[in-house]
Amino acid sequence: MKKQPPYHLEIQRHRKNCYGVIRTSYREEGKVMHTVHGRLKGLSYEHLKLIQAAFRGDVIPKKDFKVKKSKEYGASRAILQLAKNLELDKAIYSRTSEQWVQDCLAMIAGRLIYAGSKLSLSNIWRDSTLWELCGVPGDVDVDEHCYSVMDRLLERQEAIQKKLAKKHFKNASLILYDITSTYLEGKYNDSDLVKFGYNRDKKRGKKQIVIGLLCNSEGCPVAVELFVGNTQDAQTVEDKIQEILNKYEIKDVIFVGDRGMITHANYEKLKDKEGLSIISALTHAELTNLLTRDVIQLNLFDNKNIVEIIDPEDKRIRYCLCKNLETAKRETNTRQALLDKTKNELDKIAQSKRQATNEKIGERIGKILAKTKMGKFVNYKVVNGKLEWSFDEEKIAKEKQIDGCYIITTNVSQELMQKQEVVASYKKLTFVEQAFRNLKTVKLEMRPVYHKTDDRIRAHIFLCMLSYYLQWHMNQRLKPIFEEDQKGKNSQWTFESIIERLKSIRKEQIYVEEINCYVISEPEKDQQRILALLDVKL
Repeated sequence: MKKQPPYHLEIQRHRKNCYGVIRTSYREEGKVMHTVHGRLKGLSYEHLKLIQAAFRGDVIPKKDFKVKKSKEYGASRAILQLAKNLELDKAIYSRTSEQWVQDCLAMIAGRLIYAGSKLSLSNIWRDSTLWELCGVPGDVDVDEHCYSVMDRLLERQEAIQKKLAKKHFKNASLILYDITSTYLEGKYNDSDLVKFGYNRDKKRGKKQIVIGLLCNSEGCPVAVELFVGNTQDAQTVEDKIQEILNKYEIKDVIFVGDRGMITHANYEKLKDKEGLSIISALTHAELTNLLTRDVIQLNLFDNKNIVEIIDPEDKRIRYCLCKNLETAKRETNTRQALLDKTKNELDKIAQSKRQATNEKIGERIGKILAKTKMGKFVNYKVVNGKLEWSFDEEKIAKEKQIDGCYIITTNVSQELMQKQEVVASYKKLTFVEQAFRNLKTVKLEMRPVYHKTDDRIRAHIFLCMLSYYLQWHMNQRLKPIFEEDQKGKNSQWTFESIIERLKSIRKEQIYVEEINCYVISEPEKDQQRILALLDVKL
């Protein structure tokens, strides 16, 4: 087994300052090579000479060289430095040195590194330098450094979002908007926000809040807003557009929203608003209506080419007809599975020998069709307690023809945006969906929401959005690593593994003959590359 070379301390000077470099040296192919293990900073030349002698064993036995403490340093330092490079601290408040601003940064960065509750984050100071780097060197008071700070941050939300909008929204800007919901545990009887509503998480019996998120054309989050838990998608749109045009002072906005938001009623209200264009998708009913009116024909849908049709009644409205074969196959299979389930259940009723009234049989049929949602394909009648039924095969065949067909609609002029750009712009809503996945489950773990007052809930969601703002920028800068991973060169990198590699850069307290000093472990090659891509220095 190859013997480990001994450690030694090399003293170097930079201008008037001294610092120590902990190294091991060895020969390789006749050349002297060095490995750096850490640096000692903030010590006098005399102290460094004493430690250098201790490494040689000239002054004290090596058993008196101790590592007393070791804390996470790399991830906290890198993310906080990135936040400052992006001027997020200035967006929070111009006087960035104020402690509450630094506490905000600690909670924003801490969400990315540790997630969990504010109480658990306040207790992380024993194992991490996060709070120390933000000006709190010892015990962290959760009320002083978290809860009261959240209240101040909420007061600044509108101003912060205006600054982010000014930075990331430009005139003639494509703006992405979508909403989601998140459920809450426990009782919220006094809340004006937390209500029962359509639960997108499929959690029955849970009250919820509705969250609206604005992103730029690349998916960078800019603003977040909370709505009452029973708010419908379409109800949020008009006010949000008014906010973009007035509060953020953006001109010539191209607003992208999904088919649940830009309803016909909403479009009628918004179509003549100055400086506003809209990109959305038609619902199934609207698509069928165009077929009925003979505005479009099924043979125009093509899986390779986008066909554009101008509405004959309103020349400003363009329809971009598309077809996705994979979606078509999935929709056909899903419908067939539901039809099979409907058939099995209706056959049981039809073949039952149990006596029942027509009303009772009708109730059973209603429950089945409500569950499978296949009622429009079923013809049935109940005569003398017996069910007679059949599928409307013609309707099923017509429905199958529409599978995979979708229409992107817009009032953006052809001179400004060609049909390919219109469809591509709508598909960018996946950026917002990705943001929601990260906020809710993948990394930031927005839930469970531990707060019980409406303002604290609002502040918590805003904090999570600002954390995702940092994550988004990190992902943009780390694209070279992720792209290599997709090509199979490394096959190891995820955002989570990046954080873990940075967390392994430690700050260690070393004790030598009654002298305490601190050493930052030297980043390894892959860690150095991560830091270089993030453009941060330890």
